[in-house]
Amino acid sequence: MATIRIGTRASELALWQAHRVGALLRGVDPSLEVELVPITTEGDRRLDVPLAEIGGKGVFATEVQRLVLNGDADIAVHSAKDLPSQSPEGLVIGAIPERGDVRDALVGGRLAELPLGATVATGSARRRALLADARPDLRFAELRGNMATRIAKAADFDAIVVAGVALERLGLADRIDDYLDPIGFIPQVAQAALAVECRTADDSAVSLLSLIDDSDSRRRVEAEREFLVELGGDCSLPAGAHAVVADDNTLLIRGVLASEPGVRVERGQVSSSDSDNPGRDLAVELRDRLENPTLGG
Repeated sequence: MATIRIGTRASELALWQAHRVGALLRGVDPSLEVELVPITTEGDRRLDVPLAEIGGKGVFATEVQRLVLNGDADIAVHSAKDLPSQSPEGLVIGAIPERGDVRDALVGGRLAELPLGATVATGSARRRALLADARPDLRFAELRGNMATRIAKAADFDAIVVAGVALERLGLADRIDDYLDPIGFIPQVAQAALAVECRTADDSAVSLLSLIDDSDSRRRVEAEREFLVELGGDCSLPAGAHAVVADDNTLLIRGVLASEPGVRVERGQVSSSDSDNPGRDLAVELRDRLENPTLGG
């Protein structure tokens, strides 16, 4: 391929991600020309509406995917956490490059030091449920917009919660006041990972993307996405999962599923040494426990 066209959202973070993938591709093929095809999605335009009301986080991915399906771009770069649990017909995830730091982060103060009844802003049902579980006194406010908008709004609340890696990638890590431990504060499925899609029938793109695929990151993300598939595939669920690969190549996935903030939260973990599909089996276990409290944890 002489030139590769990268479909991406037009936000600053999305453009960083697209440039990052372009640099990785140039690293394996220095002769490659990279062209960005940025668009503003409905999710970016309608900042006054909660994501759940306009189709969930998948609304960010659909229009970028359409660029590739229509032939206006060769590949699409996404925040993997924003992808629906299954690619549309005709597209395949050709690469999941090396993953970044999965932790959520607080801007405005440390969780343990927030005043009683503090207001924390986040648009994530998972984050609200986990924060309410750790600090039942907290109050919550909606938070939408690109990262610059969210940071600008931080002064309106006691704290906001964002993916720490987003601030790191934008050179804003100094704004982070507290990182939240991913063992207790389990991240969104595929958080801090990039997913690069191409047309299934585009052999050149499939072959090229395979060269920037990170096998451990893919294995972890695929296990987490299986967890989401079993729960129904909605990125807006009050659920999260985080998989790690040990030195002996065993995969361990930890997960959380909540009913709603302040009501009930179930946590668990499953190892690949005990299951052929640990992500799916963990989702089944947590769902059963949430629906049948007498099963215990």
